[in-house]
This record gives sequence, C-alpha cells and structure tokens, in this order.
Amino acid sequence: MPEVWIKICGLTRSNDAQNAAALGANALGVVIYPPSSRAISPDQLSDIFDGIGPETQRVALFVDPEEDLVNRVLASECIDLLQFHGNEDQDF
Repeated sequence: MPEVWIKICGLTRSNDAQNAAALGANALGVVIYPPSSRAISPDQLSDIFDGIGPETQRVALFVDPEEDLVNRVLASECIDLLQFHGNEDQDF
C-alpha cells in the first residue's frame, strides 16, 4: 500500500501550524493571494512557521503573483516549496 502524504493548507496561525506538524502533516501551506480569506502577508511567515522542524515542508501558494511578491517570500527563508495556481508560464 502506498504511503499517504498529507499537506494542510490555508494556515493563518502559528498554533494551527504547530498542531498540524505534531499530528504528522508532511507539509504545511500558506496562501499568498490577497483576495483569499485565508491570505497572509510575507511578514507573517516567520511567526506561522516558527518552531516547525525540517521534516515538515513549508509551502507558499500563489495565484498570478507579481515577481516582487515571490522574491519577498523567498527572501524570508521560511519556505521550502512554491506552489502556483494561476496562469504563470514556465518562464516565470
């Protein structure tokens, strides 16, 4: 039987991230898309992911972002993976 891999997305609070990691989530995601009700700003990343160990991947989800926004998230050094859900092309 294949191993199940679990990602919890839309996190907005550190406590929820801590609980999801403690319960065995493989990845934790945040939404970096201002129109979303679950959107966070890059400034919140370090607080949300504080204390999350390297065994849990940290994911930022974007929808048609400006390059500057992606660079701000990368500069935070809080994210392991970028997930794009818009019309970004391969060259983005």
